[in-house]
Amino acid sequence: MHSQNKNKCNVTKRFICIAFLCVGMALAGHAEVKYAYRTHRNEMRIGWGDQLFETLMWHKPTHFTSSMPTTYRQVYHENYIYSQHIWLEYQYRFNHWLGLGAMFDGSGVSWTDVTRDGAGKEVSRDPGHCFFNIVIMPVVRFTYFHHPNVNLYSAIGVGMDINGGTEVDGLGRNTLVGAAVNVTVFGVSANYQRWFWTVDFGGLTALRNPNTIFMAASRIINVGFGVRY
Repeated sequence: MHSQNKNKCNVTKRFICIAFLCVGMALAGHAEVKYAYRTHRNEMRIGWGDQLFETLMWHKPTHFTSSMPTTYRQVYHENYIYSQHIWLEYQYRFNHWLGLGAMFDGSGVSWTDVTRDGAGKEVSRDPGHCFFNIVIMPVVRFTYFHHPNVNLYSAIGVGMDINGGTEVDGLGRNTLVGAAVNVTVFGVSANYQRWFWTVDFGGLTALRNPNTIFMAASRIINVGFGVRY
């Protein structure tokens, strides 16, 4: 009986030792990933974002048909081409959860002005109209989940937007500067050594004032590719 109790005690000790060893290895692995920023504090990534706001606001209109005289003229915007968002971002990781960097984003839209008479017949066609938005802003990122292959984060950036193109405002200006805010509500990073891929969900808004809005909830989905060094 004493021998059996001694064997049970040895098995229990071994089980406890193995359990502590597994927990220690897990914690060590987590710490290695969590603090990997110490050897690769810099990040650079490039990506693509959608232009959902622009697509919804400036879409191809229905052709105008009317019984009015042919001397009546109306201009339509047609043949829209959307560049989508192309962006570049740098981040410096201060610790395992906080990063600070800067982002450059460019996007544009082009279209054709078509003049039609009262019967809907095309009178003239003027291509080459466009506008563009260039956004420059600092970005703060918060990483709240670490894993060897996946990180989860949120981010916010506030900066300026430069809007230009062929359109002019009431004062004859075709280049305006406004405020820009970008929010990443949820971001996920898939990691492979120093390389990583990201998918962000959020929105980019830029405006000069409440009556002059350049973008609203644009760049809802972003896909990026980057490297840590």
